[in-house]
Amino acid sequence: MNLLIIRLIIFAVLFLAGLKLYRMYREWKLDREELLEDDRDASRGNRMVRCAWCRVHVPENEAQRATGEWFCSSAHRDRYLQEQEQRDAQENGDSGPRA
Repeated sequence: MNLLIIRLIIFAVLFLAGLKLYRMYREWKLDREELLEDDRDASRGNRMVRCAWCRVHVPENEAQRATGEWFCSSAHRDRYLQEQEQRDAQENGDSGPRA
């Protein structure tokens, strides 16, 4: 009878140790997959784009986008949009208010 209890305790300890090892492996595997996914996302965000105003290349994750164009800063974006509005006004024949 005592031998049966000892075997049962040994089996329970081995089972719990195996369960603990499996959980540790699963957690390690999930962490590794997250790191690999983060690396893939980071490499995707580092594509270089050209500023429509000054033609300087900047990483896509640092650039700003407006009207389908990329810009290195908000100042260049605003200047470009302002110039586009002036060009559109000149093309449409609007030279300003007439008296």
